[in-house]
Amino acid sequence: MKGIVKKDKRTKNLVCRLKPGDIALLDHEDLDEVAARTLAEIGVGAVLNVAPSMSGRYPALGASVLVDAGIPLYDHLGPEVWDMLHDGDEISIEGSSLKTPRGTIAIRPSLTKEEITERAEQASARLNEELRRFLENTLEYAAREKDFIFRRQRLPKAFLELKGRDAVVVVRGPEYKSDLMMIRAFIRQQKPVLIGVDGGADALLEMGLTPHIIIGDMDSVSDRALSQGAALVVHAYLSGMAPGLERIRKLGLNCEVFPSPGTSEDLALLLSYEAGAKLIVAVGTHSNIVDFLEKGRPGMASTLLVRMKVGQRLVDAKGVNRLYCPGSGIKNAALLVAASFVPALFIAATSPQVRQLLRLIFLRLKIALGV
Repeated sequence: MKGIVKKDKRTKNLVCRLKPGDIALLDHEDLDEVAARTLAEIGVGAVLNVAPSMSGRYPALGASVLVDAGIPLYDHLGPEVWDMLHDGDEISIEGSSLKTPRGTIAIRPSLTKEEITERAEQASARLNEELRRFLENTLEYAAREKDFIFRRQRLPKAFLELKGRDAVVVVRGPEYKSDLMMIRAFIRQQKPVLIGVDGGADALLEMGLTPHIIIGDMDSVSDRALSQGAALVVHAYLSGMAPGLERIRKLGLNCEVFPSPGTSEDLALLLSYEAGAKLIVAVGTHSNIVDFLEKGRPGMASTLLVRMKVGQRLVDAKGVNRLYCPGSGIKNAALLVAASFVPALFIAATSPQVRQLLRLIFLRLKIALGV
């Protein structure tokens, strides 16, 4: 196997430069599912990771995604491989030999499906200890962040247009593409405000949709997405430091800065709620321990608190595609359930509160059914 090496310490920066057939050189411990799927979609020839793709802390999913896609993964190669390979080198891999312009390196064979399965089982057995630490950290930070999350927020101007409208918050997380496809009919009919969280803006563009608002650290969103005319909100630390602000200024674009603890997706959900959005549909968001560990986060305090606050208006589209299979009878069952609400229509005619509740139920059914 021959190819051109492309390398970067940050995988999300590297994928922007890769072309089909390139050999990706990573330094990515516990390779996550989203990064691996992006590498597979690009069609890289192979992946060299100087760090362990599965450290054993938890069952990281990236290695399995690559191997299932038929992409060789050479794992835990060590820092000497990183130093010896330069960006743009043409190399060849033959068995356990890596031939470079500066000599030949002996490397481990590419990971097999059997090795990955064995490592995942070992990691699953140790997950309880990781979960204990994760929960302790979550509770500690929740105690610090609760006052910020539950107080009334000062809204950026970009979010003022949400009052009385539906919002779709898109994060470039697991299964975001299939979930976006499932709610395209909802987007077409309801015309919600589309909010891209960093790379979620590019996810919307991939589907032929233009984000109205882009919010985040601005480190994983393309210049193309930023230049589409969306209102920009840079997520800053509570100290006021906003690393993404410099990039926006270099592009000559206007933005607002909003300091907040937690993740940018938490902030997008919180501001949508505070702005008075009737319904908030979350696509690709992170909501379980593996999601958070893959993002390198030791806890989920802000996510827990935000979802407690916005839960009455939130519909999580994550995995909705798994619930719908054409011909499975789900639509018929949904119609039967919907029919049970007919008596309530009489009450709704005289009760604004019930009308709002029925509207929420109706919209959730439409999202779940993709109609």
